[in-house]
Amino acid sequence: MITLRPSHERGAVNIGWLDSRHSFSFGNYYDPQHMGFSSLRVINEDKVQPSQGFATHGHRDMEIVTYVLSGALEHKDSIGNGAVMRPGDVQRMSAGTGILHSEYNASATEPVHLLQIWLLPGQLGIEPSYEQVFFSDEQKQGRLKLVGSQDGREGSVTIHQDVSLYASLLQTGQQVTHSLGSDRSAWVQVARGAVEVNGQPLYAGDAAAIAQESTIELRAIADQTEFLLFDMVA
Repeated sequence: MITLRPSHERGAVNIGWLDSRHSFSFGNYYDPQHMGFSSLRVINEDKVQPSQGFATHGHRDMEIVTYVLSGALEHKDSIGNGAVMRPGDVQRMSAGTGILHSEYNASATEPVHLLQIWLLPGQLGIEPSYEQVFFSDEQKQGRLKLVGSQDGREGSVTIHQDVSLYASLLQTGQQVTHSLGSDRSAWVQVARGAVEVNGQPLYAGDAAAIAQESTIELRAIADQTEFLLFDMVA
């Protein structure tokens, strides 16, 4: 079963320096039909204007993954981390017992475009931690590249939840296949381009919730197609 989440139906917030689209209820956007999926709680597609961003604020008991599509995002937190993220970087921040952080566009001239993802943790009250790993386009080209997992295998960032997160870059006609266990579900989020998911076309910003499907076939119908696939408990 595939349930589409069209881009144009997402929650929308535009406050000048921030243009954001929410796949699930977030902030002032509330939709009881879209409160999350499996352990996924937030997928926000954010476009932040130059030198603007999110001032220092706090989180608890959440696994936060950031995926930059273009531009540069500067991160600072209360446990001593500071870094600039660019396309290819995957950042994981475990809020655990509590963490403060800020995120700003690191450029004075160019916007930054990113996906921010929140997952419910498998265990509450863990020690806050941070990780950032770079994955090249070559690593993601024509395949599903594991970029996040519960055990940090294959060099992926460690997410404290039973989830495997894959990223892929495909050219028109290229196809990848993912096997889904009977007790698993999946979420596909298209970042750019267009892809058919078991024959269903999805375009940039669209997503698909997938359950009770043993095989997921993803075929690009546009060049430079980029998407994320989450394999999670059903």
